[in-house]
Amino acid sequence: MMFLKKVDGPRAVKLPDGTFMTRADLPAADTKRWVASRKATVVKAVQYGLLSVEQAMERYALSEEELSHWLRAAIQHGEEALKTTRTQKFRQP
Repeated sequence: MMFLKKVDGPRAVKLPDGTFMTRADLPAADTKRWVASRKATVVKAVQYGLLSVEQAMERYALSEEELSHWLRAAIQHGEEALKTTRTQKFRQP
């Protein structure tokens, strides 16, 4: 018999392209090195309801400001804006 850990919220969500994102696709909770692809995964998880903003902040020890910056950048400019080397190009003055 297999036991599933109780989680708040869905275990999987369907993305607009028809693929599914599950909690197994999320970066590890102890992630310290935030490359653009990991940030994008967290952003998608929040946007499509796999994680709430509060769950993402708690799981990854992110400030509200940091997470909202990732969300804004991704929504306005796409995943490219999540790269550290690109932040100056996309930052508002």
